[in-house]
Amino acid sequence: MTPSDNVIADVLLDLAHQRGVGKTFCPSEAARRLSDDWRPLMPEVRRVAATLPLVATQKGNAVDPVEAKGPIRLGLKP
Repeated sequence: MTPSDNVIADVLLDLAHQRGVGKTFCPSEAARRLSDDWRPLMPEVRRVAATLPLVATQKGNAVDPVEAKGPIRLGLKP
C-alpha cells in the first residue's frame, strides 16, 4: 500500500529539518522510512518532494525532482 502524500511529505520535511539548511539527503532515505520495499515508492517520493519547499539538486545543480534521471539530493530552500 502506497503511503498518502501527507505521510510522504511529513517524512521528507522531517528529514530536511533534521539536516538543516545547507545540508541534503537522498530521497531514498524517506522511501526507506516508509517501507521495507522502498524502491517502488521512489517516483511518489520525488513527485511529493516537487510540491514542497525543498530544492532538488544533481551534481550541485538545481533540477526538477520528477524529471531528473539518476540520483538526486533534497534539501531545504535557503
